[in-house]
Amino acid sequence: MPQMNAVVLQKAGPASSLTVVEVPVPQLRPRDVLVRVDTCGVCFHDVVIRNGTMSRGVAWPLIPGHEVAGTVEALGPQACEFKIGDRVASVQSRHVCGTCKYCRTDRQGFCGDREVLGDAGLNGGYAEFVAIEEDNLARVPDDVSLEQAAITGCVVGTELNAIRDVAKVQLGERVMITGAGGGVGIHGVQLAHAAGAHVIAVTTSPKKMDDLYAAGAHDVVCYDRDGDFSAGVRAVAPEGVDVAIDNVGSVAFNAIRKSLATGGRWILVGQLNGDFVRFNQAQMFHRGISMLSARSTTRRQLVDSLGLVQRGQVKPVITGSLPLEKASEAHEMLESGKVTGRIVLKPGNSRQ
Repeated sequence: MPQMNAVVLQKAGPASSLTVVEVPVPQLRPRDVLVRVDTCGVCFHDVVIRNGTMSRGVAWPLIPGHEVAGTVEALGPQACEFKIGDRVASVQSRHVCGTCKYCRTDRQGFCGDREVLGDAGLNGGYAEFVAIEEDNLARVPDDVSLEQAAITGCVVGTELNAIRDVAKVQLGERVMITGAGGGVGIHGVQLAHAAGAHVIAVTTSPKKMDDLYAAGAHDVVCYDRDGDFSAGVRAVAPEGVDVAIDNVGSVAFNAIRKSLATGGRWILVGQLNGDFVRFNQAQMFHRGISMLSARSTTRRQLVDSLGLVQRGQVKPVITGSLPLEKASEAHEMLESGKVTGRIVLKPGNSRQ
């Protein structure tokens, strides 16, 4: 049986548990595409899987990674949309049913049969090869690099989902992006700017402020990690923000609530820890605040996102590129909060 290099996690643990071993190349199901992985993005989702914060849908052992781009190596017997050698990029899913009410209405992220790539089993992007059903892949335009394409499905597609399709941001609205310097947030800044919004970027890192202005933020609010940024937001948007794109979750709950304008829309995108929050519902409904969520990326959103990258309307922000053997270093850098944009792994370099 053909073998490949991959990062295999046997159980939740520290970043040092991310080590490269040799495992069999994934077997193809009927509609699978075997992708030779050129690049895999390192997402904070990978971190919360690895450290045990997230357990839903997780099955050990596993190969992490859902931000994949590479070339088609082989096709399952029923796969017909791609040919050997095609350049492809993935959404976050490995499988959706394609027939349920969610799949039929372009909401594949809610499919009951959905398998998240890298959350269960020895088939994730931290490897030389990965098997993904064709419904979860899109062709990469010739003038988009595979490094850019690898992260586009997650960091651009998820924020496109949140800003365009869920929040339905309108020209001139005030849009706040939390976690704005992170891998997802900095692309949200670009997308909100492209939508014609007044963009307020929120970050804990003074070193990221220039990058956020360059990405299209009109105002940047910098605060201590355990602090409350709502006063800073109200200083530049006295009536509050119309839309909050929440990429961090419960740690910022009260600050986001106090930053929203009457009738504001709160879009949940990320949750960085396992904490719960308590709040009085009257604080929400008396002010007409809507709380919604954007879960991952559909293939249509991936195709649209690749088009935005191709036209230069969004520029994927990649801070560093590391070989597979340095996956632990990538996780440590991400957990430090000092990374702007994405770090990517290059599994194709593991045998060089």
